[in-house]
Amino acid sequence: MEEKMYSVKVGEPTPAGGGRPSAGPVYRSIYAKDGLMPLPKEIQSPWDFFSEAVKKYPKNRMLGQRQVSDGKAGDYVWQTYEEVYQKVIKIGAAIRSFGVKPGGHCGIYGSNCPEWVMAMQACSSQGICYVPLYDTLGPNAVEFILDHAEISIAFVQASKIKSLLAILPKCTAHIKAIVSFGDVTNELKREVEQLRVSCFSWEEFSTMGTETQDISRKQKDDICTIMYTSGTTGDPKGVIITNRAIIAGVMTTENLLELTDKVVSEDDSYFSYLPLAHIFDQVIENYCIFKGASIGFWQGDIRYLMEDVQVMKPTIFCGVPRVYDRIYTGINLKIQSGGLIGKQIFQYAYNYKLANLRKGFKQHEASPFFDKIVFSKIKEGLGGRIRLMLSGAAPLPRHIEEFMRVTGCCALAQGYGLTESCAGCFTSIANIFSMIGTVGPPVTAIQARLESIPEMGYDALSNVPRGEICLRGHTLFSGYYKRPDLTEEVFSDGWFHTGDIGEWQPDGTMKIIDRKKNIFKLSQGEYVAVEVLESAYVQSPLVTSVWVYGNSFESFLVAVVVPEKQAIEDWAALNNKTSDFAELCNDPKARRYIQDELNKTGKKLGLRGFEMLRAVHLEPVPFGIEKDLITPTFKLKRPQLLKYYKDRVDQLYKDAKMATAP
Repeated sequence: MEEKMYSVKVGEPTPAGGGRPSAGPVYRSIYAKDGLMPLPKEIQSPWDFFSEAVKKYPKNRMLGQRQVSDGKAGDYVWQTYEEVYQKVIKIGAAIRSFGVKPGGHCGIYGSNCPEWVMAMQACSSQGICYVPLYDTLGPNAVEFILDHAEISIAFVQASKIKSLLAILPKCTAHIKAIVSFGDVTNELKREVEQLRVSCFSWEEFSTMGTETQDISRKQKDDICTIMYTSGTTGDPKGVIITNRAIIAGVMTTENLLELTDKVVSEDDSYFSYLPLAHIFDQVIENYCIFKGASIGFWQGDIRYLMEDVQVMKPTIFCGVPRVYDRIYTGINLKIQSGGLIGKQIFQYAYNYKLANLRKGFKQHEASPFFDKIVFSKIKEGLGGRIRLMLSGAAPLPRHIEEFMRVTGCCALAQGYGLTESCAGCFTSIANIFSMIGTVGPPVTAIQARLESIPEMGYDALSNVPRGEICLRGHTLFSGYYKRPDLTEEVFSDGWFHTGDIGEWQPDGTMKIIDRKKNIFKLSQGEYVAVEVLESAYVQSPLVTSVWVYGNSFESFLVAVVVPEKQAIEDWAALNNKTSDFAELCNDPKARRYIQDELNKTGKKLGLRGFEMLRAVHLEPVPFGIEKDLITPTFKLKRPQLLKYYKDRVDQLYKDAKMATAP
């Protein structure tokens, strides 16, 4: 297959000096080799995506939700673009009637649903900044954001109003009204109004405005949203995202699909379950709206997620690695529980198609026969119509990406981005199998370079360039709200310093290999890149999550591991153990078994001796958002994990030292 470079050099390396490390050359996508993608002059804000789509596709299905009757969810019920527009204009007018002017702030708090999107569009129609509120940032996050962002009106899911009421007495300096996504009881209204804050149902609020059209002029550099990030330490940071950044995020998605695959059209449908409070889902939904596609929402209950997908039958599916890992594990369990002949047929089909993909065949060309008789059953699990899968938020493990590309019967693209880069700043190209394990080249709205990190051994000027990923371009944020100190810290030389460590591949794609802050030194002086180890150990089929810990006072590593329940129960059956799952996790022999298997996995993947685990604690309960141990995008919160498991970690070190004492 012809070798192709997917990035082009557009700037020379910067040698070390002035207190800064050296930086590698500046690169752009091959699809932007003549300059960054220009933004359309006629589009000033995301509101233009929606208002133009209403003109082009008034009768198209826009927002859908399953009808619930007698506690049972039925088919999806849809609202058209024209119907949504009429409701949005009324909500926008009501916001203005409360004295919220262009540039003011409104909050949106709740699970993905039509009202979430309508509140967002209503704010955009009036040039008002919307601020997602979410409790998964920590117990005090909603209170902090309400106050810090000076929110005037909060649009709130009905089930969240009571929790909001508990903190409202501390936040009355700015908030004027709470608007429920649905109905609200008279009792709850009275409780809110006792705090001198108005409270309305959705329908009540929509009748309060007098204007009948969007009346605010909008500019590209106006603030569209302030999105508070799920940082692992300290207060959430408010990322200021302008209309320009959202427009660039949408248009670069369209641009890349147009050049490399197939753009989204009005015939497409998108399944919305990743939080709208995060930038990944917001950019994709804005893109779908721009193209006149339909968006169907989940019920908000993880237990019914796959059922919702099967009923809706979307064509586009976005996921984070944890979601794809669950799909991968579920499929493998079904395959392993099948008969020997079935397993052999599956493996033969898998190897055959994988070999063709490696030769450069496109997804639909690699094995139409096996797609139809073997892999179609897997595709049916996601409704049967998926043509494009996207993955973001964290690196997708290579074995899972390969599996989904082979068995999913559709194109899969992995991207890398941050809230600060308005979602994807690198994305792999659909149907280019050689990009597996990478996040592809820069998108067409971004320039990128690597900066050396000498203390971690990363050299941006070496034959294999490695270093901190730095960005500049159209999609970048405009600073942290009310935090010029933090803004200056990450933009000190005009480039945004992401904190993530990348490695340029020979074909000009990027591979994420580490995180700048997640490194520590062991007592013997060895540096440990902890995320690299965790991504290696979690490839063991026996575990679902691994948190590796070490520090400069100790010479070895320990870990807290959430094992796969089936793996522990299989081990128990072989060893004549009859205890329940929680008791088995406390069994010293079970711990030793998992530890040995993890270290075997580590050795296979080339980990060094000091990177092996000397002791593990088995945790029967997954690391949870509700315990503040992971972020909403499933990244480990290391300080919180250490605090939560401090006694366990101390005991692991004592036990490991005693086991090796003479």
